[in-house]
Amino acid sequence: MRHLLLGPFLAWARKLKFPALFKLVGALFVLTLLLPDPIPFIDEILLGLGTLLLASWKDRNKPAAVEPIEGQATRR
Repeated sequence: MRHLLLGPFLAWARKLKFPALFKLVGALFVLTLLLPDPIPFIDEILLGLGTLLLASWKDRNKPAAVEPIEGQATRR
């Protein structure tokens, strides 16, 4: 029964990008802190969304490969 409810929701959430997914996880977490168990299975939803959030987290600031200066010896 749980998979019938959570499966479509997590499939929809899998399509979200990092900022939107982060906001959704944060909003559900705050909602859970303020109102105990307002939505059935909220802990499973948060766990699934947290997993998707960590899976979509990428290191975007990778340095570009440094091209050798012309005339400089290169290792082959």
